Amino acid sequence: MAKPVISLIGRPNVGKSTLFNRLTKSREALVADMPGLTRDRHYGEANLGKRNYILIDTGGFEPLIESGIMYQMAKQTEQAMFDSDAVIFIVDGRNGVTPQDKVIANKLRMLKKPIYVAVNKVEGMDKATSISDFYELGLPNLLPISSSHGEGVFKLMEALLNNFPVADKEQELDLGITFAVVGRPNVGKSTLVNAMLGEDRVIVFDEAGTTRDSINISFQKFNQQYTIIDTAGIRRKGKVEDKIEKFSVLKAIQAISEANVVVLVLDAHLDIAEQDATIVGYALDAGKAIVVVINKWDDLTAEQREIIKEDMKRKLHFLDFAQFNYVSALKKKGVNEVFKSINTAYEAAFIKLSTPKLTRVLLEATKRQPPVYRGNFRPKLRYAHQGGSNPPTIIVHGNSLENVAKSYTKYLERSFRKVFNLVGTPLRIEYKIADNPFAHKALKAKH
Repeated sequence: MAKPVISLIGRPNVGKSTLFNRLTKSREALVADMPGLTRDRHYGEANLGKRNYILIDTGGFEPLIESGIMYQMAKQTEQAMFDSDAVIFIVDGRNGVTPQDKVIANKLRMLKKPIYVAVNKVEGMDKATSISDFYELGLPNLLPISSSHGEGVFKLMEALLNNFPVADKEQELDLGITFAVVGRPNVGKSTLVNAMLGEDRVIVFDEAGTTRDSINISFQKFNQQYTIIDTAGIRRKGKVEDKIEKFSVLKAIQAISEANVVVLVLDAHLDIAEQDATIVGYALDAGKAIVVVINKWDDLTAEQREIIKEDMKRKLHFLDFAQFNYVSALKKKGVNEVFKSINTAYEAAFIKLSTPKLTRVLLEATKRQPPVYRGNFRPKLRYAHQGGSNPPTIIVHGNSLENVAKSYTKYLERSFRKVFNLVGTPLRIEYKIADNPFAHKALKAKH
């Protein structure tokens, strides 16, 4: 069951980003600002108890402006409104209703989805009085909040999330390896899905754009159970609608959040785009295992293939842990190798690492190349244990670990990867500094 998507909408400076940061418990979105597609839109994951959801922070919405950067921002905001499952319309309780609020309210009334009006900045004010002016907007669900102080935020999110069912964890036990097929429009995602399924269960449109939803299909291949999430929208032929909606990064983000492995599909004939980088950035932040598929490989010369291979690996150097597959989905060439890469990535993501083996690799690595001194101290790495899976997380214990250089952490990562064959998954290394048992004696000596 996909996590509900909630967008924060409102004119500039009403407190959208403050609420976003409070709900996501962060100071920034999981995907950083990038020029173009992601400009002024942030995506983040949040939860209320066991209820998980995806949050979109949008730029200031000024729908009356018809040119320039503010017009582009308004288009991004409207896309977020249509992509989301529910909308929180944030207004300024101290300024009262503005003409711009009324224009936004008129647009929101056209949406057939839950709308909640968060009357913000009402700390220290009478709550009933603070929201009374906003009834003229003609929207339901008015709630007073203070995004900076947290007042009323829990009540707002509880009321909103009650519109959506709680995911049944029992239903997720038999899904096998769940992988999401993501990428830009028209790179061949649906063709690849059809080739992987071995039948035309995915409707392939010969144009950019996709149907509304990401749909899951469970199937067996090579005696392994899989569940595929196709962000191009898997539909039965009889239920395909004429309207093909514009692709959104959001569809990929929803799929990524539900998947064990992310299959990023690229077109061999096209350069890496911001949309690709945004999707990859979210997958990396989420710690998901990744497989890269370069499609439409069949009609290239040997020279072209070598140039493209080098170019892809250079531009996607941060995916050096992932396996790259060069395929022709249309001709079903190389598709079985994609399954092998998915299996490898999944096994690496959920590997169980024993403390003695981890510690032995750690100590051997430090013996080959000790960490450098920082001032008078050289970090002392004593032992390691596993702290989590998907992605595998290794906790290193020792002294002066705050002085470990980033380059040394990368060296340790390479060492662990090589020994444990961790292919296809990010690997996180965290440091835990041992308590100094003599610290209190040193403190007494000073006094």
